[in-house]
Amino acid sequence: MAKTMRLDKLLSHMGIGTRSEVRKYIRYGWVEVDGAKPKSGSVHVHPEAQTVLYKGAPVIYKEYVYYMMNKPQGVVSATEDARESTVIDLLEPEDQVFDLFPVGRLDKDTEGLLILTNHGALAHGLLSPKRHVFKTYEAVVDGPVNENDISAFKAGVTLDDGYETLPAELEILSVGDHKSETRLTIYEGKFHQVKRMFESRGRFVVFLKRISMGPLKLDDALSPGEYRALTEDEVNQLLEQAGLSEE
Repeated sequence: MAKTMRLDKLLSHMGIGTRSEVRKYIRYGWVEVDGAKPKSGSVHVHPEAQTVLYKGAPVIYKEYVYYMMNKPQGVVSATEDARESTVIDLLEPEDQVFDLFPVGRLDKDTEGLLILTNHGALAHGLLSPKRHVFKTYEAVVDGPVNENDISAFKAGVTLDDGYETLPAELEILSVGDHKSETRLTIYEGKFHQVKRMFESRGRFVVFLKRISMGPLKLDDALSPGEYRALTEDEVNQLLEQAGLSEE
């Protein structure tokens, strides 16, 4: 259960306004705590034990928030960037107030599943090399892929810097003279790993999309650039995957 916190901090955290704005709202009498109108934003409230209203509507406190995004190509997986648009720029203003960050990164030209949250411990658990959280991608590569590639990935391949990857699962979806459609599951997250794995086999990735991370699968209803809140069941699955008890 959350601890007590300043009223102005609570309202600001929940997207009602900036600290200075919510102090004005309190002075205007637009805010109630357990039926009383406080005089100052400095009063402390227990967000889960007391009833807070803003213009008559309840303010429901959420310490952590979790979103699934279908990241589009052309944006970077970062909270801010001086030159590029980021995944945070795709969020509605009311969601940006939660100081969200992406769990891991997808390259600018890669699309697909991206988790956004403000829960640092969850992100750390999902990204920890010790937990080997699997990630599955759909990759289109130039030229044909064959059983030798499947065997090589299963044994682990050596990347350009000498690193030998953990065994990975490669599935061939279709093969043509000029391109192959594949599905690849890896159990680690080295820099540009999927692209470099295929490059070790003499193949170049021309399209890459992440479709799952641990127990979480990309919602087919989400178009590139769209996002939605995770369900309670999805959150609990991720917490378990990250080695965290439900909070």
